[in-house]
Amino acid sequence: MEEMEGQSSLPQILPSRYGNLITVLSIDGGGIRGLIPAIILEFLESQLQELDGNDARLADYFDVIAGTSTGGLVASMLAAPDENKRPLFAAKDIKPFYLKHCPKIFPQRRGIFGKLWSMVKLVWGPKYDGKYLHKLLRAQLKETKLHETLTNVVIPTFDIKRSRPTIFSTYEAKTDPCIDARLSDICIGTSAAPTYLPAYWFLNGDSEFDLIDGGVVANNPTFVAINEVMKQIYDVNPDVSQIEPVDYKRFRIISLGTGSAKKEHKYDAKSAAKWGVFGWFLHQGSTPVVDVFTQASSDMVDRDISLVTQALKCEEFYLRIQEDELKEKESSVDISTKENLKKLVNIGKKLLKKPVSRINMKTGDYEQVQNGGTNEEALRRFAKILSGQRKFREQNYQQISKSRGSSSQS
Repeated sequence: MEEMEGQSSLPQILPSRYGNLITVLSIDGGGIRGLIPAIILEFLESQLQELDGNDARLADYFDVIAGTSTGGLVASMLAAPDENKRPLFAAKDIKPFYLKHCPKIFPQRRGIFGKLWSMVKLVWGPKYDGKYLHKLLRAQLKETKLHETLTNVVIPTFDIKRSRPTIFSTYEAKTDPCIDARLSDICIGTSAAPTYLPAYWFLNGDSEFDLIDGGVVANNPTFVAINEVMKQIYDVNPDVSQIEPVDYKRFRIISLGTGSAKKEHKYDAKSAAKWGVFGWFLHQGSTPVVDVFTQASSDMVDRDISLVTQALKCEEFYLRIQEDELKEKESSVDISTKENLKKLVNIGKKLLKKPVSRINMKTGDYEQVQNGGTNEEALRRFAKILSGQRKFREQNYQQISKSRGSSSQS
């Protein structure tokens, strides 16, 4: 296949119309730990480039890219258009972006007085003011709106004024101007982690949003992405009363975690039983209440999708890549020292070499998949599927266009 030039000729339509598979990429929240999926994405895109040319980008292959918090930022970087209507960032650009900007987004105060100041600041407001992040996102994403993304993007947030989830979806933005906000505003909203960054208010036309971190809703947004696709199938096919179970087998899903510290046992009930409000919000430099609900959210989604795919005998169509052996500092969302950022990069590289793992329904631990190979090998297999599906769709689109042209001439 020749290298692709310019924007994909394929229209932004339901994959069920012109292809036989539905491809989903999902990226968890996790602050600076977004470096881990960045390494995975760089490898996957390199495999696609080996197959289809150097101009291949992830947005050319996935029907929907979902991301929460830092994952929402990555999703936007991969799908936002540049002046040539090609993705603003290649996957290989994400790592240097994080290495350059994370220390300025989460500036570190050193020494005893620095730690004391952080504790005092946490009592009276968020740990960081978010000004650098806001300025950065507006500079990078400019006035780009949600409907302009090169593939469908799904980003969860939570509106604290209305006490309800707000899902920003390209699918919805094409028909609902209320949701069609600037990507920069959406990314600031989904990244507004309680205690770390300030909640974010903005207007989009006459619509008002009061947002905090999407991790409150779905730190792992895989199911949110699937649900958005299902909604579109219902809307396009109103005569369809239900989705047959076999339709789940049409999904090809890559879900990327940002790591956890399960094996470290950061917290225990004996200690937590003594915590008051302050203890739940600050314990040895971390925020237990935030850590717990974001990790629980990620694991429950992974558990549910694993259960469905295993029940339907299509578990090989769902690839979850997650590291659950992070150390205490590595599991932080904001320790942005050069040393820690370098460790996260190395963790991502090592994760590629690790065997494919799947969550054990009884224990909740990740276990090696027999004959599953390494994550690197699994991504190579997925790259071939993605490349083949793209070629299949292009052929279908050409045939349909030719048929329509013949019909109009007659």
